[in-house]
Amino acid sequence: MENKVTNIMIVGVGGQGALLASKTLGQVLLDAGYDVKVSEVHGMSQRGGSVVTYVRYGKKVYSPIIDKGQADYIVSFELLEAARYTEYLKEGGRIVVNTQQIEPMPVITGATKYPENLVEKMTEAGFKVDAMDCLSLAKEAGSTKSVNIVLMGRLSKYMDFQEEAWLKALEKLVKPQFLEMNKKAFSLGRA
Repeated sequence: MENKVTNIMIVGVGGQGALLASKTLGQVLLDAGYDVKVSEVHGMSQRGGSVVTYVRYGKKVYSPIIDKGQADYIVSFELLEAARYTEYLKEGGRIVVNTQQIEPMPVITGATKYPENLVEKMTEAGFKVDAMDCLSLAKEAGSTKSVNIVLMGRLSKYMDFQEEAWLKALEKLVKPQFLEMNKKAFSLGRA
């Protein structure tokens, strides 16, 4: 049997919950019996800077790093971050993206403008893009901080793991007082 390794990049802006998203995904994969490598969060995670986490799984995984052209999925908390990392996506890969726009420092200072029509541009470039307003769904679930779990719910639609496996992972990782809200966020993203 060949050792197929699946590569997932989680990208966003510091403070959006990329760490919990990658832990949740990693827990689902570990519980399913895969060898899993999760990289540390790279970037200015506490300063609103770009953040990247790599999650790789398969029968045997030797490195946590994903090179350009290797990602099966890019899960992005923000539109510009999705566009920034498209070169990492392999042919036939998929981008799952929150349509929220968070202005980076060059836009805030007026040095440049936030790019327009990013979903259309990524689609025209041949990428499979699943874009949705995760922030509104997170609010509906009870907290804007649950965007990360809404995104995991959306990603779960494309992976071969039962919804129950994801909910069990949340039970292991989320504090009891936030569990129902996060389960609702996951279900809204999956729907």
